[in-house]
Amino acid sequence: MTEARQNQDDPIDQHVQAARQGRPAVSRALEVLEFLVESGGTASVTDIARDLGMPKTTAHRFCGRLEEEGYIGREGTGKRYAISQRLMRIGLGVVRVSMGAGLRHRILSDLVSQIDETCNLTVLNGTEVFYLDRVETHWPLRMALEPGSRVPLHCSASGKLLLSMMPKAKRQKIVKLLRLTACTPNTITTAAAMEAELQRIARNGYGTDNEEFLTGLIAIAVPVRDARGQVFAAVACHSPLARMSLEKAVSLLPVLNQTALAIAQTFESL
Repeated sequence: MTEARQNQDDPIDQHVQAARQGRPAVSRALEVLEFLVESGGTASVTDIARDLGMPKTTAHRFCGRLEEEGYIGREGTGKRYAISQRLMRIGLGVVRVSMGAGLRHRILSDLVSQIDETCNLTVLNGTEVFYLDRVETHWPLRMALEPGSRVPLHCSASGKLLLSMMPKAKRQKIVKLLRLTACTPNTITTAAAMEAELQRIARNGYGTDNEEFLTGLIAIAVPVRDARGQVFAAVACHSPLARMSLEKAVSLLPVLNQTALAIAQTFESL
């Protein structure tokens, strides 16, 4: 007897299916979005129908409507759906103003007090780095960027770090989409050089910006991991080269990693 046949004969499963199908359309649409996120960002209609216990035609209808509204889009050959930039912007905005945001800001502020340089919390947004939070140092010489700002992925410590922690196939796919524009003489501008840099960062466990985004500015970034050990964000420190060398920044790794762990715990408690 197949699993599908077993489910048809199971009265408990039938009750669950009926309850799901009786839910409001908005709840079921949100369930589809949640499934896409938990599946790594992409899934086929067949996957959605099977795992959410809905007819394939129903899953196809929900995906079509969500695509029309711009929350998801078709990927590659068009057989799989993926979350869209619109949905990513909404998700990042929710995280930035969530219940744990105040606590994360205080943790970041404590880090700035310890090392006396600007620090930020970032995530990836497509091919850019998105600032969830940022605390500026008191020094007059600094780079002012507000939370919500975006910077190029290929020449930032956080961006390269987050890329390096991805599965190789996904990482290479994103690198192919990058415009490796030279921001300074130190910017990496070829895919081969970028791949070598990402492999180095993955081995070291931290990312650096050696005057690659702005001349005279260096940075270092460490990963923020979830309960499964997956990297989903980064904590970074920026400084003018006149105040801090890259070697000095590397010496801050223990306190940066401690901060990253504390910030990770704020997400787990939500």
